[in-house]
Amino acid sequence: MTDPASVSATRADFIEKIGLITQAEGLPRIAGRVFGLLIFDGDAVSFGDLAIRLQVSRGSISSSIRLLEERGLVKRVAKPGDRQDYFQLAPNPYVTMLEGIRKRARSTRDDIAQTIDSLPPGNDAIGRLKEYAAFYASTDAAIGMAISDLKTANSTPKAKPPAASKDHSHDT
Repeated sequence: MTDPASVSATRADFIEKIGLITQAEGLPRIAGRVFGLLIFDGDAVSFGDLAIRLQVSRGSISSSIRLLEERGLVKRVAKPGDRQDYFQLAPNPYVTMLEGIRKRARSTRDDIAQTIDSLPPGNDAIGRLKEYAAFYASTDAAIGMAISDLKTANSTPKAKPPAASKDHSHDT
């Protein structure tokens, strides 16, 4: 049997970790905590419940939800007979995250290419800049494969993972 206190501590730790990761990426920590809560809990949560569960102001929740909605990570839903707004993970939020990263990588690669184009032929920085642009081109390609993999995984029926096989090498 699972210890509820242990699960609760793991949940709180996960939500806080996602907040810190999000903050390290330049976004508000509360937005990451909202995202982490929605991932962990998996259900639609009302605006007020988000503020209570995360012990933050309604203003912080409002700006965080707005940011997460703009990025396509969270969607607003309604429940019949209830006037409150509820929030849940948007479909394929991880694909959406990768698409944003890919867009930024492409933009950076293009900025580097403009710099290369503005330099006179033979400038000693061109080789280094081309390597830097190649890094972003490679990142773009890798993210494209990850997006494809996620889309494929999300479109195939969920199957149970294969049962672990027993190791009989020590049996006599």
